[in-house]
Amino acid sequence: MQPSALNVKPCSQLQTTPSTRRSWGGAFGFGLGLSLLFIGSCGLQPASAPGAETEAADTAALHLTDPAAESAAPATGETSSDPAASPTLFSSPIYCNEAPPAGAKVAPAPPKYTGGTCPKLVSGKNAIKSTGHDRTFLLVIPKDLKSDELLPVVFLWHWLGGSADSFLRKGEVQAAADSQRFIAVLPESKSDMIFRWPFNVGDSAARQEEEFKFFDDMLSCVSEQFKANSNCVSSVGVSAGALFTSQLAQGRAQYLASAISLSGGVGEEGSGVVKPWKTPARKVPMMVLWGGPFDWCVVINFNTASLTLETALAKDGNFFIECVHNCKHGEPPMDTPPPGLSKYSSLWRFVFDHPYWLAPGASPYKTSGIPSGAGFPAWCGIGKGSARMRTGMCPAAGC
Repeated sequence: MQPSALNVKPCSQLQTTPSTRRSWGGAFGFGLGLSLLFIGSCGLQPASAPGAETEAADTAALHLTDPAAESAAPATGETSSDPAASPTLFSSPIYCNEAPPAGAKVAPAPPKYTGGTCPKLVSGKNAIKSTGHDRTFLLVIPKDLKSDELLPVVFLWHWLGGSADSFLRKGEVQAAADSQRFIAVLPESKSDMIFRWPFNVGDSAARQEEEFKFFDDMLSCVSEQFKANSNCVSSVGVSAGALFTSQLAQGRAQYLASAISLSGGVGEEGSGVVKPWKTPARKVPMMVLWGGPFDWCVVINFNTASLTLETALAKDGNFFIECVHNCKHGEPPMDTPPPGLSKYSSLWRFVFDHPYWLAPGASPYKTSGIPSGAGFPAWCGIGKGSARMRTGMCPAAGC
């Protein structure tokens, strides 16, 4: 019998030993990190991997462009004519680079900024007014950005014991943006909530909408000042940030092309602390990764939360891949990435392979499989129960 996604112990039963309070210190240092109310800092690291697809996807099922047309003319959004500069963009189709097929549903224009006139954005830390509140975020753009580049936009939500800066450093985000060509937006959480991001049942709808509007405002201003690919906007979260990403995938499905949950999930209807899944207006392809049956952090069972998310996605007809390692709420043991790429390259590759204009529930992976040369771990599969959980040694668990 599966335990509840959030088995909350009475405070009298919780002990805040140094091991439960510390932030996971491995290569990614991610974690829920419940630093208040006896909740210790936990950690996780995303999955990366090599890659090139082995077959062309079925164009009718996926709404992909005609291969003959692709060979006759360069794809819209291609970022470089030098394969060495952008290795993954030339190792078989990267669908975000393709022009949407005739008749395919494309992403709407970004929402209007709530603060009036967007501030001038710079690479690094930026301050913004969102729904009347002072907020900050880090912006990462390729160091050698070209004026004609059309780039995906990836939002990265940090773990409870972390920050935008720690995600930037431990996620090798600048190196990834440089080699794989995308814009990264790393929001900084407010200090008005224990869990940092509004995903728990005690957070009001108004507070959650405020955070959704923060996403809207960042997307609006980034899109105004850079050539952002509105058909390739994604959200990636870790631990507490992953729990929020699952909420954002519901609340802003109209803008998101894909989403990635790294030790996150959703709660069960009518129980637990995390909000449940509510069927959104459109199906968002997802990557769901966690640390197996013992992925716990103090009071949260991330195994159950991730499985609950997968059950909801399957019921709604969403495409998703499942990745299960055996290292609990700690660093996933990643393979060596392809030459020239960061160690989490498979995350970005998943984003690039799932543009907004794919047919509902579709994925190129349904035809060709998960790209075999793109660095995805062997412990990933398509759909619930498909992953063969990793075996072998693990680094110290983060929680």
